Amino acid sequence: MKEGNDGFVRADQIDLKSLDEQLQRHLISRAWTMEKKKQEQQQQQQQQQQDQNQQVTTRQEWEIDPSKLVIRSIIGRGTFGTVHRGVYDGLDVAVKLLDWGEEGHRTEAEIASLRAAFTQEVTVWNKLDHPNVTKFIGATMGTSELNIQTDNGHFDISRNVCCVVVEYLPGGALKSFLIKNIRKKLAFKVVMQLALDLARGLSYLHSKKIVHRDVKTENMLLDKTRTVKIADFGVARVEASNPNDMTGETGTLGYMAPEVLNGNPYNRKCDVYSFGICLWEIYCCDMPYPDLSFSEVTAAVVRQNLRPEIPRCCPSSFANVMKRCWDANPDKRPEMGEVVSMLEAIDTSKGGGMIPPDQSQGCLCFHRNRGP
Repeated sequence: MKEGNDGFVRADQIDLKSLDEQLQRHLISRAWTMEKKKQEQQQQQQQQQQDQNQQVTTRQEWEIDPSKLVIRSIIGRGTFGTVHRGVYDGLDVAVKLLDWGEEGHRTEAEIASLRAAFTQEVTVWNKLDHPNVTKFIGATMGTSELNIQTDNGHFDISRNVCCVVVEYLPGGALKSFLIKNIRKKLAFKVVMQLALDLARGLSYLHSKKIVHRDVKTENMLLDKTRTVKIADFGVARVEASNPNDMTGETGTLGYMAPEVLNGNPYNRKCDVYSFGICLWEIYCCDMPYPDLSFSEVTAAVVRQNLRPEIPRCCPSSFANVMKRCWDANPDKRPEMGEVVSMLEAIDTSKGGGMIPPDQSQGCLCFHRNRGP
């Protein structure tokens, strides 16, 4: 095809067949490019969907939807954070916010260790279902994007804060209830009800191979009917098949078993010991060893077999349960299932509750332990 001198192309010299072939190749190339782009977009969308599905499948079964959570007033404070009253998806709940410190103040290794401990706690709690164990609703690991509602709007939570949501129990801590009754004491039927609730809850935990490791009245909550429910699984763990794998001082002074205080291997029987101390506390509405230091309690419990003094007015059947539970030898302590049976067999029809000091009429059955 040649151009004339004036720049125009003669029609009789145009190769229509060649132009048609070029146009066809161009259209095919363009169609192929568009199809390729379409396929790439589809693949990208499919990948995004797969990523979303992967996120859903990898989400822990205990994770909550933060958008459904409303946090209200603070009802308690602890070492690592605060406890709030709240609502989750229409349910009245308690919300524990665990603050591990300002960002940059802890190493990545420390944060990883705390997150692992947190995951252990909620994983243990999530699998439990018993009337004497506080009902676990869910939890979430704090992230920089986490937004939690309050009645006054929203506030952001740093990535080092984690959140545990459980049923709200209006009766408060068992310890607070006992302190309120420190002077007038409790009727024996009430003592037995509280003791059985706690025993049944612990028996259930042990049946699930879970050792609470911090059994104390402060970690037991009461609902509106005064039913005891075990709470705070911060140091709970699945019992090791090898006792040597469970060592270290874990628990609270006054409730810790001799083997734990001594740094020896231990098992679920450390909970049984702590339960024995709780029995004394429930009966007496008082605190064990209030005037002794940590070193004094440790030395006396381990070396001198110190235990709280049982009042003379305490029924022998109930006192026997205490003594068996806090035996120095873990192997001689009963299983919690047996403890439940022993408590159920006690007759409460004749009373037997703690006699208040101002009504003792010369009975010296209640006075503070004076130490070793």
